[in-house]
Amino acid sequence: MRQQGVMQKDAPLSCAQLRIVHFSYLDFDGKLRNDGEIMVLAAVAEHVQAIFDTLLQRKFAIARARLMDHYRGDDVASMRDNNTSAFNDRRITNGKTPSLHAYGVAIDINPLQNPYIQFEADGKALYSPPGGSKYANRLAVRPGKAARPGMAEEVVDVFAEHGFLGWGGNWDAPIDYQHFQVNRALALRMISLPVPEARSVFHAYVERYRQCVLGGKEQNRASVQASCATSVERNGQ
Repeated sequence: MRQQGVMQKDAPLSCAQLRIVHFSYLDFDGKLRNDGEIMVLAAVAEHVQAIFDTLLQRKFAIARARLMDHYRGDDVASMRDNNTSAFNDRRITNGKTPSLHAYGVAIDINPLQNPYIQFEADGKALYSPPGGSKYANRLAVRPGKAARPGMAEEVVDVFAEHGFLGWGGNWDAPIDYQHFQVNRALALRMISLPVPEARSVFHAYVERYRQCVLGGKEQNRASVQASCATSVERNGQ
């Protein structure tokens, strides 16, 4: 992976701590594809498998899912290709801190339909990939217009159900609709542990969220999920 630019010499984890999840998905033509691959932290791999199995059951469209080796670690190239991906040993956009992608605990899904948006000082929005500006309006179904599949809002609950409680669509600025993540404190804890122990820690974290949602007293399910995500992320590392 180092030769392909996906893992650097100072990577925060080893290859032995990563796993490739293979999955089937429906593309935007409704065709079943069996070539989905995504690399993640081994501790979360079982839940990532469940996420993509559920997306297939829901008939959620995915353009493609190739390992970042295919793009030599170039996140811009991957986004332009509308590629769904996870592990990539890189820094956060416009920063020096390792991205959560460098820990294998962040997933970007359908970047075209779910763009990354930065705002300039004058308020101008910059979309990555540029074609994502067509999806500034986040309604999947609109009067008189064709339905727009593959938008992340449809599956926020699926990712949360499996421990990816952070969604970039909830951010103020930048906004990152494609991005789902596990929080940094938990990521750091898991990479410090042997894989079996890290897996158990993540399972327990997921279960705390699920139990919180089941016990939620608010009638609005979205409100329950949001409050549980906040509570578990704050207290469950």
